[in-house]
Amino acid sequence: MAIKIALAGNPNCGKTTLFNALTGSNQFVGNWPGVTVEKKEGKLKGHKDVTIMDLPGIYSLSPYTLEEVVARNYLINERPDAILNIVDGTNIERNLYLSTQIMELGIPVIMAVNMMDIVEKNGDKIHIDKLAKKLGCEVVTISALKGTGIKEAADKAVQIAQKKGAAVPVHEFDKDVEAVIRTVESKLGSDIVNEQKRFFAIKLLEKDDKITEQMKSVPDVSAEIKQLEDKFDDDTESIITNERYVYISSIIGDCVTKNKKNAMTTSDKIDRIVTNRWLALPIFAVVMWVVYYVSVTTVGTFVTDWTNDVLFGEIIPPAIENLLNAIHCADWLQGLILDGIVAGVGAVLGFVPQMLVLFLFLAFLESCGYMARVAFIMDRIFRKFGLSGKSFIPMLIGSGCGVPGIMASRTIENDRDRKMTIMTTTFVPCGAKLPIIALIAGALFNGASWVAPSAYFVGIAAIICSGIILKKTKLFAGDPAPFVMELPAYHWPTVSNVLRSMWERGWSFIKKAGTIILMSTIVLWFLMNFGWVDGSFGMLEAEQLNDSILASIGSVIAPLFAPLGWGDWKMAVAAVSGLIAKENVVGTFGILFGFGEVAEDGAEIWGQLAGSLSTVAAYSFLVFNLLCAPCFAAMGAIKREMNNTKWFFTAIGYQTLLAYVVSLCIYQIGNLFIGGGFGIGTVVAVLLIIGFVYLLVRPYKESATLSVSTNKMFSK
Repeated sequence: MAIKIALAGNPNCGKTTLFNALTGSNQFVGNWPGVTVEKKEGKLKGHKDVTIMDLPGIYSLSPYTLEEVVARNYLINERPDAILNIVDGTNIERNLYLSTQIMELGIPVIMAVNMMDIVEKNGDKIHIDKLAKKLGCEVVTISALKGTGIKEAADKAVQIAQKKGAAVPVHEFDKDVEAVIRTVESKLGSDIVNEQKRFFAIKLLEKDDKITEQMKSVPDVSAEIKQLEDKFDDDTESIITNERYVYISSIIGDCVTKNKKNAMTTSDKIDRIVTNRWLALPIFAVVMWVVYYVSVTTVGTFVTDWTNDVLFGEIIPPAIENLLNAIHCADWLQGLILDGIVAGVGAVLGFVPQMLVLFLFLAFLESCGYMARVAFIMDRIFRKFGLSGKSFIPMLIGSGCGVPGIMASRTIENDRDRKMTIMTTTFVPCGAKLPIIALIAGALFNGASWVAPSAYFVGIAAIICSGIILKKTKLFAGDPAPFVMELPAYHWPTVSNVLRSMWERGWSFIKKAGTIILMSTIVLWFLMNFGWVDGSFGMLEAEQLNDSILASIGSVIAPLFAPLGWGDWKMAVAAVSGLIAKENVVGTFGILFGFGEVAEDGAEIWGQLAGSLSTVAAYSFLVFNLLCAPCFAAMGAIKREMNNTKWFFTAIGYQTLLAYVVSLCIYQIGNLFIGGGFGIGTVVAVLLIIGFVYLLVRPYKESATLSVSTNKMFSK
């Protein structure tokens, strides 16, 4: 018989690490029905009939974010056979708040107290037997990171799931509160199963409006609510919350012995430095510089040069060419394969080593706990500019891929902050933009170490400036949402978890190269190699490239980019092709600049490209591609998350306009410093900078008329 076990716990309690350890490669990712919240499920190792569902990390079953709604609805409606409740042993008091709610659902629960190795290292002690008796459920100790105790926890979860029983919560609140809860329970209809009546009764008393969506008939509990509020002189939600913490405090007092001598943990000592008001940002800047320096300029470049020069230069193209000649392949098909597919896809895949090194670093920083501190650090900065530190979480996730980054904005309760975060998340360079950064840095800046880190900080600057400007409009006015985040203890991540995270991101990129980019390069090759010559349509010779369909299309759009310093039709086509997938920019260059004909020296691979742009124009091109509208997949995510066509076009329009303005200013002003002339473009750039500065420093003014008009414009 199939068994479903749900993993539930607070963020950063080790739930995902446990999930990966229990399921290994037997897992897959999808979306919850009807929503774009990502779900992960997998088969328990050694048990083909046991499915493990990894619920989103939540603090409570009183839903404020979409993820909390999804987790609660799954537990209520799907009713898994058992819940494996992961609790962080180093923060057990706060974690037990969710546990008390889970136990009211009537579903059998196994509590796994995680990070016991750290608890013991700190000299603390958790009395498991007493804890199990107090909670009324079986409790086991584990270390998900080291893999100790996890098999026992899974086996016990399977055992209680097979019994198909119902759990009965043993905790009780104040007698007056319990009396009111029982009264409300008696009013519930038969559509609520007996083991869940306590949970529904408490939620009705807490005035949880979303719980009524789960009920066929909703009883009137206003009298009971008034009775409680009159008795305790407080609102019912606060009364229930207080009762939970009174109960939790009694548990902690009996079941947890703290080491009083241990005033500061190792994590606390490290945090005194890395989260210091003055040192935090310089340390973060140095860390990111090292990450990009190693990924793009040193180790990553060494492997990438070999991949480009040897693998896709001296091995694969000649081998394929010899094979095609041996089977007497048609010239046009040989051109498509060598000059189109191999040149385009090979140009993109050549940068995979650099991406894998970058993903390795990011996975390590996330797993060890440092990136959680970065979100805390950025909250202090973002809050001054109208954004919450919660906005940095989607941006952090977006450094791998913009799509999950955009989807992660659902954790932000405030709708204005969420929309602004969606609009600005893709400013942070994702993995798909790394090949563009590496290409520009290598071909036009001789591998200068400052180019790649500067791309990251240009994205951060764009987010901060956007926050300042947009918060002064009626669309986004208001205080940012409060930011609460768990800071996990620092620890050495396991090699398997880091490598798994690196590979998942890298494989996603490689799959895109094998599908979207492959199709794009075929289309681009056709458009580049066919056109009209002397009134007839056909395949062109190499010297007739400017007569191709692609050149005709590029020549129409190229003048738009001339003020940015790259008005050549090839550059314009490359930039526009990035809307399909950002990696396409490099693939397009591979076709247009003859990547198939590489020299032995890697520095000469992109010689034609280097000769077509000045360094200022190259940086302008780089910034435009970093900030402009993202790829089609990310645009689709923006459309789904905005759930409004006008908001979608507002987001895409703002991103593209900002990219154009910033790139224009970089080229026009930068061109003055390399001996360029002063012209109309320079005047426009100066005026744009003045206007930009004004928008940054201008005071916020109320405008009732604007408020009414914008509300009408963006109403659903």
